[in-house]
Amino acid sequence: MNELYLHEGIYRGKEALQKLSRVPVMVCGAGALGSLLVDNLARQGLRQLSVIDDDRVELHNIGTQLFRQEDVGAFKVDVLRGHCFRAAGIEIGTFNKRLTESTVHKCLRGAVLVIDTFDNSASRRIVCEYCQQHELACLHLGMNADYGEAHWNEEYRVPQDVVAGDVCEYPLARNLILLAVAVGSEAILRYVLENNKENYSITLKDLSIQRGEG
Repeated sequence: MNELYLHEGIYRGKEALQKLSRVPVMVCGAGALGSLLVDNLARQGLRQLSVIDDDRVELHNIGTQLFRQEDVGAFKVDVLRGHCFRAAGIEIGTFNKRLTESTVHKCLRGAVLVIDTFDNSASRRIVCEYCQQHELACLHLGMNADYGEAHWNEEYRVPQDVVAGDVCEYPLARNLILLAVAVGSEAILRYVLENNKENYSITLKDLSIQRGEG
């Protein structure tokens, strides 16, 4: 068994790790959810990861995302690529561009599983509609104030943008992000390993995780 994934392998089994290593996964967005999710999946045995994002690291990202102060100014996908290689020896695919109706086909081509972590309705809608049209499995991870969710495309409704004014100034607790990443990661693994699509809702104040119908 690969020593890199020793504990995960003991828990899930050798065959599970082999299966996880073969699945191409595209993560859309490298912000709070996306950056931490890519790191988490890489450490759990997924080795065919790609990520799309066109943003650079800013100082206010440090408290809620994977990045460090020394990364400020760099493109997020470039930082993630280096991080995943150093952490787990993985060469992730990166798309340093904005996902639009004209780029979505190229960006999502070849993916077996798509994870949407975008923070705006326009991008989420593009991902949602593309995956519906091409019958791609797609999990949407999102947060708002005290609430987080992990919903598969079949049960998903694209929310309206709720942030007014400066889009960077909104309440966001790191612990909610970590809860959402953990729940989302488990939903991804259960789909890959068991072909189960499980939806979850999360609230931070009461530390509640509710499972919905898949």
